[in-house]
Amino acid sequence: MGYKNIFELFLYFYIMALLLKENITIAIDSIKGNKLRAFLTMLIIFFGITALVGISSAIDAMKSSINSNFTSMGANSFTIRNRESSVKIGRHGKRSKKHPSITYKEAVRFKNEFLLPVTTAVSTMASFNARLKFENETTNPNITLFGGDENYLKTSGYELEKGRNFSQQEIRYGAHVVVIGKDVEFALFKGKIKALNKTITINGGKYKVIGVMASKGNSMGFGGDKITIVPLLTARQYFSKPDMSFTINVLAENSQWLDFSLGEASGLFKKIRHVSIGEDDNFEITRSDSLANMLIGLTSKASMGAIIIGIITLIGASIGLMNIMLVSVTERTREIGIRKALGATSQTIKNQFLIESVLICVLGGFFGILMGIVTANLISFNLSSEFFMPWFWIITGFIVCLVVGLMSGYLPAKRAALLDPIESLRFE
Repeated sequence: MGYKNIFELFLYFYIMALLLKENITIAIDSIKGNKLRAFLTMLIIFFGITALVGISSAIDAMKSSINSNFTSMGANSFTIRNRESSVKIGRHGKRSKKHPSITYKEAVRFKNEFLLPVTTAVSTMASFNARLKFENETTNPNITLFGGDENYLKTSGYELEKGRNFSQQEIRYGAHVVVIGKDVEFALFKGKIKALNKTITINGGKYKVIGVMASKGNSMGFGGDKITIVPLLTARQYFSKPDMSFTINVLAENSQWLDFSLGEASGLFKKIRHVSIGEDDNFEITRSDSLANMLIGLTSKASMGAIIIGIITLIGASIGLMNIMLVSVTERTREIGIRKALGATSQTIKNQFLIESVLICVLGGFFGILMGIVTANLISFNLSSEFFMPWFWIITGFIVCLVVGLMSGYLPAKRAALLDPIESLRFE
């Protein structure tokens, strides 16, 4: 390409830039001349983009929070628990089948015989409405009390903030010791007294606090800090109930071992529970990420609803913007005639109105995107998640603004471009 062609190309783009700058200036002046109408249209665009960006980004934050919460519970873990009662439909009609609870002997036998490189824990829910007391302070009767062994904290994703875990001796002999959650610590000690080595009362029994768990948060409806753990034997002795069922948590070393461990665990427990070939399992195995995937699926449906709401709002905004632009064309007919008389082409007039339409959409969308980011991060903050920038929805919102502006402005711009300059000059 010669220097002459390069110069001509540069000159062409320079002239186009000047024309674009002039059209933007004219569009801004027109918006200033119709402030109320432009503001109302921007407001509709604002709400539509806020709904689209804000709610969708907030749902992404919820998904991130769900993943974070369930990852902290052990991404490479699964749980073996008693299967719920099932209803079978046979030749003689419906009959309910109640599956037997997992006994302590079955759970301990599994732990002793499952020799893969995994961490196995046996636990049971001793009470879901325990009441704890220290001197004059008493908790509400909404504390979940678990009996667990030395591996329970690790397989359940809990970490100790203070103190220590149960020792082998305490597990073996059922010592009166307890590990409490952060909410329990605050309720009993108010942050003024050290909880370690203090003696608290649980349903009438005395227990020494040997550890306080780090906060897991109570987001998404899970009361992760309203929990208390005592040795498994202690729970069996003092919180025993008819048909008490035990749970087995298995934590694999990595995700590659998870599927293999799950299959081996199923085979071993069928043997322990005497489940014959072809017979339905009387227990169930749940992966740690299965509930997370279910919740994420639900949030995806909510996200689709938010997108539909945003699109409907933006359709209304585009109709309103088109109406305003058509009115603007009618009001500025004489102005269009003067511009054409001075040499403006139909394409220049068309570009002017298109740029004005896009500018209104972009301005409204800009503030809508900002509000969407703020909304998403407020929800993210309440879910104890980190600050994040929803770049996908920011870019999507910007593109949507451009599309809405072009679609809304095309018909008015075309109408303005086709006006006859002589008739336009006569227009009053």
